[in-house]
Amino acid sequence: MRFMVMVKATKDSEAGVMPTQEEFAAMGAFNEQLVKAGVMEAGEGLHPSSRGARVAFSGKDRRVIDGPFPATQELVAGFWIWKCASLQEAIEWVRKCPNPMRTDSEIEIRQIFAPEDFGDALTPELREQEERLRRESQSRAD
Repeated sequence: MRFMVMVKATKDSEAGVMPTQEEFAAMGAFNEQLVKAGVMEAGEGLHPSSRGARVAFSGKDRRVIDGPFPATQELVAGFWIWKCASLQEAIEWVRKCPNPMRTDSEIEIRQIFAPEDFGDALTPELREQEERLRRESQSRAD
């Protein structure tokens, strides 16, 4: 199973406060454990929402909303993609994580859909298209 593990934003992260050298080192050590265990597939921090945008959809219309966005506690400041045997395993890894913020913080864990989760809606042709696009995307990343 694959999971997106999201570090929720705080007032500090939204203000652009960067981690200290010690905080970078602690998170680097944790990430190294994840990689050595074969868990971590990707992980990145995100700039504050003031440097982002949202696109709102309504039928065929699109409306761009520039950041910053309200409800800081609902924003994502960074993420990992992990491969774990279960949600419980992902939770156990998060329990080992250093606090990603200087203040109280939260990490949200969400399972990523796998092709078999879509049932008959994902036809063999659509599945092949998804697999082809994934291969092409991966080859460009390498």
